[in-house]
Amino acid sequence: MEQTRALNALEPFLALSKSANSPRAAADLVTQATSAPNTYVFAELLQTANIQALRQSPDHCSYLTLLEIFAWGTWEDYQSNPTLPQLSEAQQTKLRLLSLLPLASTPSRLTYTALQTALSLPSARSLEALITAAIYAGLVTCTLDPAHNSIAITSVAPLRDLAPGSVPALSATLDAWAARCEDALTALEAENEGARRGARERARRTRREEEAVEAAEREVERGGGGGGEKRAAGPGEEGEGEEMDVDEVGGFGGGQGANQARRTTKRGPGVGYGRRLGG
Repeated sequence: MEQTRALNALEPFLALSKSANSPRAAADLVTQATSAPNTYVFAELLQTANIQALRQSPDHCSYLTLLEIFAWGTWEDYQSNPTLPQLSEAQQTKLRLLSLLPLASTPSRLTYTALQTALSLPSARSLEALITAAIYAGLVTCTLDPAHNSIAITSVAPLRDLAPGSVPALSATLDAWAARCEDALTALEAENEGARRGARERARRTRREEEAVEAAEREVERGGGGGGEKRAAGPGEEGEGEEMDVDEVGGFGGGQGANQARRTTKRGPGVGYGRRLGG
């Protein structure tokens, strides 16, 4: 979104560059483009023939250098070259805003002191005003912390052009980042494999424990069944003894009365048994 808006803001200056046939006109175009609101990318303007022709003009070649600083340089680069044209207030604010982007993209948290030094700002209040302007312009997302004199950067708009010769360094940085990602992925895969092995071992251990419990339950069931048969035979044996006692005491020699007595004895002492003995 920010890139589209910045490119749209540069379009009128690209059209004007076609008619800027003199070094003076090209230099004026550089001043206008670097002063205009919302112009934060300048690579396409730098590539135009009339702007590149400034390199051949001893009196105006510094404007080409100035445009290059706006494209990929910083406030410190401008300060270190006293031969560059004087900047208007709008240009100073624009260059400081652009210089804030590479500063903000390095650490996640910046101090007021470091930014004031890098941007040549006289006070914390002027720094806060610049940061606020950057936030409203969509250049950075951050949180000011005046109590601790620090700024927490959340995001930075990708609006700086690439300097000549910066592609190899950028490629090396990306390769290093990709290598770190590969190492992290390898470590995660190893950790996941270890977790899977642990889960399989726990599952096998649980299965062995369940099988042991089932085997113990089966053993208990088999042992309990045998004991039940023996207990069932005990009362039967006692019943036979009682039948013999009844036969001997009561004198039931056999027949229906003896059978009835035996059945009564098996059920246990009762009213019918007493009645029969009394009779």
